[in-house]
Amino acid sequence: MPEWSVSEPMKLTLDDPVTALKVRVVNGTVNVVGTDEGPARLEVSQIEGPPLIVTQQGSTLTVTYEDLPWKGLLTWLDRKGWDRSAVVSLAVPAAARVKVGVVGAAAVVSGVRGRTEVRGVTGDTTLVGLSGTVRADTVSGSVEAQAVTGDLHFTSVSGDLTVVEGAGTSVRAESVSGHMVIDLDTVEDAEPTDIRLTTVSGEVAIRLPHPANAQVEAHTAGGAVSNAFEDLRVSGEWGAKKITGTLGDGRGTLKATTVSGSIALLRRPGAPAGKVL
Repeated sequence: MPEWSVSEPMKLTLDDPVTALKVRVVNGTVNVVGTDEGPARLEVSQIEGPPLIVTQQGSTLTVTYEDLPWKGLLTWLDRKGWDRSAVVSLAVPAAARVKVGVVGAAAVVSGVRGRTEVRGVTGDTTLVGLSGTVRADTVSGSVEAQAVTGDLHFTSVSGDLTVVEGAGTSVRAESVSGHMVIDLDTVEDAEPTDIRLTTVSGEVAIRLPHPANAQVEAHTAGGAVSNAFEDLRVSGEWGAKKITGTLGDGRGTLKATTVSGSIALLRRPGAPAGKVL
């Protein structure tokens, strides 16, 4: 099994095929790009602290520290172990499965068609142009997903979720205090969209394309609601409020629940506004 100990900046080209990537980094940045050209490539442009261990077992490429396991990453509280940093960039086949774990580091994953999984304690994550299933779990880091067409699953304690030009068939998101902003795009011949969002105190804003097709149920126990769709009904003058109804043929599902946060259902520009409470 090929193995490299990386303690200084270096570039590495992997001659053997790579179908799966696992990266775990503390502080710094991880950049992963899916490509249809050439072999997998690794560049470590900056590194401080203990070396990164790079191994290739079969078609799985792993870049990590010896003391940073994937299991239990979100509860890794060894503060002495945080005294390190690395800037790591990888180009892998677009069809590869990607798993990225970061503690205090920023992560960017783009152009990947395989399943993508990102876990982070702190540090923000950016996902661009992913077409496979995506799972992002954070403690306090925020996640921004741009033009993601695969199903998206998100969980966080206090991190925010922003979806820009979302065209996936499913978005499932849960947070305690993080805000959620979901901007959905229209994709011809796409499967019905299934959006399910839950937060305790975070605010929720969802912008739907026109025409929109969904069964809508949005509830807040103590926050304000705003609704830009005449076909939906807003009920509750004091305390709990909800927005319910059917848009278009109702093939999709939109459910949003928050305890104290506000909920806004928006439509793309060019249509008249509805009522606001």
